[in-house]
Amino acid sequence: MENRFRGGIDVRVSLRDGAGDGNSAFDGAWFPRSRDLQVELPELIAELDRRGVRVERFTYSLEAWQPAERKLVVADRVVRTGGFRSMDPQVVCLTWNGGNARADLLVVPPETDVLTGARALRLCTRRGLPRSPQMVLAAARSTPLPQVPEYRRAV
Repeated sequence: MENRFRGGIDVRVSLRDGAGDGNSAFDGAWFPRSRDLQVELPELIAELDRRGVRVERFTYSLEAWQPAERKLVVADRVVRTGGFRSMDPQVVCLTWNGGNARADLLVVPPETDVLTGARALRLCTRRGLPRSPQMVLAAARSTPLPQVPEYRRAV
């Protein structure tokens, strides 16, 4: 299958087992490369489709994103989108299964360094997270960066 997205780059998204069951503050995380939903959203939807989650509706904060079309065609099907001023700018919501399953994904801001972003993606697959996106991102940042030993040439 040919990847029609940006050169086949990985879509940075994580989903915990049982996503959509309502038993955790977050069902996963998404680390987009920009705030342009016209570019980012088709890739996210296609990747989730590949993982067996057929997103029917995607909602987001109008304050955090450039607006998207109300109906987006991805893989020959329509996904409805909706932007709301009342939503937390660091969370997006997906629904599927006729609206019976819902997942809240923490949004790792695109400007976040890659190591912190990867930690946040992993953290959001665990149960028992704080409900605050800021606390989860702070936890992802709190782990010190790995130190690379200085290279010394033997004389």
